[in-house]
Amino acid sequence: MKKKLIYLLILMLASACSWENEETFYPEAENCDTLDVSYAMDIVPVLSNHCYSCHSNANAPDFGSGNAFEDHADVSASSSLIVKVINHMEGIPAMPKNSDKLDDCTISIIEAWVNDGSPEN
Repeated sequence: MKKKLIYLLILMLASACSWENEETFYPEAENCDTLDVSYAMDIVPVLSNHCYSCHSNANAPDFGSGNAFEDHADVSASSSLIVKVINHMEGIPAMPKNSDKLDDCTISIIEAWVNDGSPEN
């Protein structure tokens, strides 16, 4: 009887053990700096990669509903709308059109820039 109990305890202990990669359970947090957002260094690259194909000065009349985002004044004037469309808010066309939603960090960076008054920096 004691042997069976010992085997049972060993079996229970062995089945309770497992090896998992720590990153599986605790993935590294994405480094998303929203403290010092720069129009030139942070916002323009996002616009260039995700918006200019439709919202450039050349394409806006045909594809971008007349909204060109190649200079700070135009982007700043439309900043609250930009935040709504990139967040895929209900009742507003989701942007980028025919593409996946921007990642959370990119959206947070744009929101931080808008909340900071859309500075031209």
